[in-house]
Amino acid sequence: MAETTAPARYRAGLGRYLEDFVVGDVYEHFPGRTITAADNIQFSLLTMNNHPLHCDHAYAARSEFGKPLVNSGLTLAIVLGMTVADVSGKAIANLGWTDIKLVAPVFPGDTVYAESEVLEKRESKSRPTQGIVTVRTTGKKADGTVFMSFVRSVLIPKRGHGVQDHA
Repeated sequence: MAETTAPARYRAGLGRYLEDFVVGDVYEHFPGRTITAADNIQFSLLTMNNHPLHCDHAYAARSEFGKPLVNSGLTLAIVLGMTVADVSGKAIANLGWTDIKLVAPVFPGDTVYAESEVLEKRESKSRPTQGIVTVRTTGKKADGTVFMSFVRSVLIPKRGHGVQDHA
């Protein structure tokens, strides 16, 4: 959502204010992301996850999957990142993630997409210029296979009260 800053001048938008969220709306996050073997190995090493299913092709070949799996922490991070432009770009804080489900494997070379449905929106009881938005995000592969879902609550400013409003 672009913002007009002067006649014929626009600034790319990031996220939404509390007033912009509507329960039941679904945001299809774009673009998708093709996860590479290098992404998988680098993330696994960075996070000290040395499980051989992520980095040892010979080991993974003997598994029920027959090939390396993408680290689920990486898929969670990528899917979460995809939501920022639509859900949390103006957020003050993430308040929590619940109900994280990993329902299908992701392999290097898979392209993933995400969408978020607004489940709840309410004004904060203790912060009059802010509110809480809860969304369910679903990760899907390019073939439509759902591989992940989670619920996230985010503290969002009302219009006129975000950091961007005072830049």
